[in-house]
Amino acid sequence: MLRLNRMTDYAIVVLGQMSLDVGRVRTAAALAEITTVPQPTVAKILKHLAGAELVTSHRGASGGYSLDRPAQAVSVADIVQALEGPISITACVEGTDDECEAASQCPMSGNWNRVNDAIRTALECVSLADMLDPNEMFPVRQSLDANEAGTRHASNAHNVSEEG
Repeated sequence: MLRLNRMTDYAIVVLGQMSLDVGRVRTAAALAEITTVPQPTVAKILKHLAGAELVTSHRGASGGYSLDRPAQAVSVADIVQALEGPISITACVEGTDDECEAASQCPMSGNWNRVNDAIRTALECVSLADMLDPNEMFPVRQSLDANEAGTRHASNAHNVSEEG
């Protein structure tokens, strides 16, 4: 099963809260209280998000973190990469530092990148704003639904012609 870790899920919760007031500086403790995510976890998430330049770190007595762009401008791919690293479902990826023992005999050599690229593209099409709106139809889902509808339509037409 392909599964994101809990930190990534919590990051979406934290960013969702921050997106309600873009530009407002908040502490990890304040965000923890509002989101009910443990404060050490929020602090760790914010460090990762700041490192990926998804949030801005503010030093000083009134310091904290701010989200300085609208939720529509933050993709789920951005969040996943900030917390989990490069998007890939296998270690078999071009440009990795890990050497694969079976690479010289592998018929799949490099082809996993097509799958990884498809997943990355799908996650880039979903924004934080999409995640926050339960009524939002994700662009990826819309294209999948259209393809399914076309397939069903063609299948139904085939069944009608066989019966007729």
